[in-house]
Amino acid sequence: MSYTFDYLVFIGRFQPFHYAHLQTVQVALSQSQYVILALGSAQNERNLKNPFTASEREEMILSNFSPEDQKRIIFVHVIDVYNDEKWVKQVKALVNQVVQTGSKIGLIGHFKDASSYYLKLFPEWTMVELESLEGAISATPLREAYYQGIIKTEAFPAGSQNFLKNFQHGLVYRQLQQKYKEQDYSNIQ
Repeated sequence: MSYTFDYLVFIGRFQPFHYAHLQTVQVALSQSQYVILALGSAQNERNLKNPFTASEREEMILSNFSPEDQKRIIFVHVIDVYNDEKWVKQVKALVNQVVQTGSKIGLIGHFKDASSYYLKLFPEWTMVELESLEGAISATPLREAYYQGIIKTEAFPAGSQNFLKNFQHGLVYRQLQQKYKEQDYSNIQ
């Protein structure tokens, strides 16, 4: 099969991985030999905004794809640095560690709001801009519902649903749920 790109980079926190993320990866897989998922907020500490570790997100994401597609998905872990210049250097360095020299690299994403400005920080990568996907989803209200004990099944592919259900049985979920109950979640994006 002939692809437009050797690698397409999709940057996100995927906290949790929902249908809009799935659709984006599916588009990327149709256009690129490999998809690099740059998992943001990959530091180890958990909080209400970032309840899942990078390895847990890898597990959740891969559970939604066939074994063949799983082989075409590469993960890099991006640590929060709160400085755009350092962050861009980090993302580029991580991507350069996993791509072949001379590869055609693109960036896939959607300019949903002001928080999407980072997509313009990689001018050397061809941008594959997606329109708003059908039933556009934001992870923030999904996490809020999750801490209330609700998994909005219409928002998640089956692998993510199973991961979230299993995660609810653990101590970490109960600790996060308690922290959610004690805080005003409206200030957490």
